[in-house]
Amino acid sequence: MNKLALEVKGLSAHIGGNNILSNINFVLPQGTWTSVVGPNGVGKSTLLKSLAHVKDFDGLINVFGKNSKFIRPRALAQRLSWLGQNELVGNDLRVIDVVMLGRLPHQAWLASPDASDIQAVEIALRMTKVWDLRERILGQISGGERQRVLLSRALAVNADILLMDEPLINLDPSYQADWMELVKMLVKDGKTVLTVLHDLGVALQADQMLIMKNGEIDHFGACQDLITHQKLIQVFDNRICIHRLNDKWISMIS
Repeated sequence: MNKLALEVKGLSAHIGGNNILSNINFVLPQGTWTSVVGPNGVGKSTLLKSLAHVKDFDGLINVFGKNSKFIRPRALAQRLSWLGQNELVGNDLRVIDVVMLGRLPHQAWLASPDASDIQAVEIALRMTKVWDLRERILGQISGGERQRVLLSRALAVNADILLMDEPLINLDPSYQADWMELVKMLVKDGKTVLTVLHDLGVALQADQMLIMKNGEIDHFGACQDLITHQKLIQVFDNRICIHRLNDKWISMIS
C-alpha cells in the first residue's frame, strides 16, 4: 500500500471575510494523480493555494505524515511544487533563469547554482520541450511556450508533490497530450500530482477525482467509478454526459 503523501483534515479558508472553503477532508496516496473539478467559483483554486501554503488556511495538512505547520518553509518548498494560474514572472528574464527559480529551495542563501541545479533545470526544460528556448526572453515567447516554461520551473523543484492549477492553459492539443504523458510518467516515478482542470475529458484520465461544490467536497472517488460519473454529471446540472471511447472515459455537452 502506498504511503499517504497528503492528509487534509478540517481545512477551511476565507477571503475578505467570506468563507470560501469549509471542512475539507481527504487523503492522497503517494504515486497518484488526482483531478479537482467543479463549476466556477466553488473554491478549486483556493484549495490548491491553501495546499501550496501560498494562502492562509485553518485546519490540518499533513505532508508525508508531518504537520506542515511544523515543517520549515524551505523544506516544505522542496516537497511541494506549485504551478498557479496566470503567475506573474519577470518578462525580462531569460527562460533558463525563470526555470532556475524552481531550484531556490535547494540552494543556500545567495549561493550560485551548482551542478545538480543546472542538471535539474536542463532535464525540466527538455521534458517540456522548451530547451531550445532557454536563452530567449520570457516576454518574447508565446503564451503556450510561457506555460511550458512555468511548468518546467515547477518540475525543476523535483518535489514529491506537484500542485497545478489549470496547467493546460494556452497549450495546443499536442502539448496537452505531452502533458498527460508527463504526468503519468511522474506518477509512475512515485510523484503525487493534484491538478485543477476545466477539461473534464482530461480530468477523467486521472486516478481519482475530487468534485467540489459550494466550497465543499461533493464527492471524492476513482475516475473509473460510475458513482463518480454520476456525481460529475449532477454537479454540472445534468448538462454533460460521459461515454467510454477507445478504453477512455470522455465527457460531452448533453
